[in-house]
Amino acid sequence: MMVFAIAPEKLKLIAAQKEDENWEFRSFLKTRIADKKVDNLVHRLYKDISSQIDCKQCANCCRECTPVLHDKDITRLTQGMGIPGSVVKEKYLKKVENNYVFNQQPCPFLKDNLCTQYLYRPDDCRSYPHLHKKGFVFRLIGVIDNYAVCPIVFHVYEELKKELGWKKNS
Repeated sequence: MMVFAIAPEKLKLIAAQKEDENWEFRSFLKTRIADKKVDNLVHRLYKDISSQIDCKQCANCCRECTPVLHDKDITRLTQGMGIPGSVVKEKYLKKVENNYVFNQQPCPFLKDNLCTQYLYRPDDCRSYPHLHKKGFVFRLIGVIDNYAVCPIVFHVYEELKKELGWKKNS
């Protein structure tokens, strides 16, 4: 299967047009929570599709997503940047509940579609778009949110519809 990267503005438009369909497919997937086949399909599709899309051409996740930073993420950043954690927190982060998030969007470390702190990036960034994880059907709200952000998620979700033979109710 051949895929293509979709411009971020077009992704948002398609996601809005397919919102009802995507929620309907989510409901269908929820009936298959005991089916390991879904995880296996998602992992295979993710591997295939992500190999065809250059994230550095998009970097939309760095513009749109809000990763949660845990203490180990902040420690990693401070070590990589060579500045105290208090400075990182004051300059780049804000506290939300018991965690930290970046205080601006796009990410303050995004430059020319590249992460200036790539080796020290937070675990949430390392793991994005989270399609390699188990329990896909338990994370579908996030998947639908990321459908509008990430071309990889978009293509995986669309291919999953085809592979499972799902048809939209009219």
